[in-house]
Amino acid sequence: MPPSSTPSRLPAADGRRPHTHEMVVVHRVFRREAALLPRLVRAVPDGASARAEEISAYLADYVMGLHHHHSLEDELIWPLLRARAGQDDLVARMEEQHGRIDQTLAAVGEWAPQWQRSADSVAGQELALALEKHHLALLDHLDDEEKIVLPLVAEHLTVAEWDEVGRRGLETLPKNKVMLALGAILEDATDDERAYVLGRAPLLGRLMWRLVGRRQYAASCRALRGPLAGEAGQ
Repeated sequence: MPPSSTPSRLPAADGRRPHTHEMVVVHRVFRREAALLPRLVRAVPDGASARAEEISAYLADYVMGLHHHHSLEDELIWPLLRARAGQDDLVARMEEQHGRIDQTLAAVGEWAPQWQRSADSVAGQELALALEKHHLALLDHLDDEEKIVLPLVAEHLTVAEWDEVGRRGLETLPKNKVMLALGAILEDATDDERAYVLGRAPLLGRLMWRLVGRRQYAASCRALRGPLAGEAGQ
């Protein structure tokens, strides 16, 4: 690996650059869901264990998705930025932020099993507080990634290298979660972003989204977020 004082820049051979705005669209999912989670926990009545089980399963999916997202960055992005852009300090900062987020999720993990078993209101309040601390740490990291890291990715990674991040992310997604994941990405997307995301999907995937996925995602959102409907701003 070249020393940080002599970065080895590798421009795209065909002049194209990675479409890093994809990451911004994905980040919106994590921003939205991390903000929803403490509200969902607090909305569970004391002792409503069946509902606590449902929210706990949703929380487990969120944690798994975020861990996988960060592991791909650790494996596929940070080493290239160190080698080509000489960004040792920045990469160390990103890794430290990943560690801080992991610490907040460890605190979440301490309370989640107890609350899942009993739907106890005290455990639920502690879990919600832990989730709010996680949300704040996550926002700091995502803001830095979007403002500082993504411009460097666009300059120093090839299109193929960037596309590998997205491909690896899809490979590990359970088949029964694909439409839900697509719906989560499209929920807050602009028209142009929706067209881009769907345009990169295979024809079968686009058909499945129109015929099944949209209704499946809408039903999932209603079931999950229904208790929040009376809240201000919901």
